[in-house]
Amino acid sequence: MSKPSDPIPPSESSEQDRILVRRALDGDELAYKELMDKYSKALTMHIQRMVRKQGEIDDLVQESFIKAFSALPSYSVDYAFSTWLYKVATNHAIDFLRKKKLQTYSIDKPRETKDGELEFELPDATYRPDKHILADQRKQLIQKAIDALPPKYHRVIVMRHQQELSYEEIATELDLPLGTVKAHIFRARELLNKYLRNKRGSF
Repeated sequence: MSKPSDPIPPSESSEQDRILVRRALDGDELAYKELMDKYSKALTMHIQRMVRKQGEIDDLVQESFIKAFSALPSYSVDYAFSTWLYKVATNHAIDFLRKKKLQTYSIDKPRETKDGELEFELPDATYRPDKHILADQRKQLIQKAIDALPPKYHRVIVMRHQQELSYEEIATELDLPLGTVKAHIFRARELLNKYLRNKRGSF
């Protein structure tokens, strides 16, 4: 009678990930950075297969980490962390591409037909007289959140999202390693998301 085979033990890399995840869930911020350092390059290459514009790729990678780390309590160690992370990134990239595709068809631009140009005139079913007021309030709230960031996070967020500099340009301007810039932007976005979640319902 043959002896049943033992279950295949997790790889060294998977075991390292499990330890880092446990540390992260216990509040160890260094563990988050180690996971980012380990998977940033691979995740960039993964998203590059779906998205071509480098600036969009960088942002999607950052946002994928934010989504994954926010959902970390739901991650099951029965599965490889890398597989789960790639799935989060894939779904986020697909959502991004779907939204982008919807924005590519403009109803404002006249279409050429055999009878000449045809313009669309659609009723605005979403019209709200106070819409511009709510939008202004939201902008003010976001600016307040940015202003409340610690200086090292404030400057990179301003340079990235208000001055629209690339990660490489920010690294050069501040004389910082590219990895440090990405880590600072990640942490800044995380703090902004937390601030805005706490203020939800204010706009």
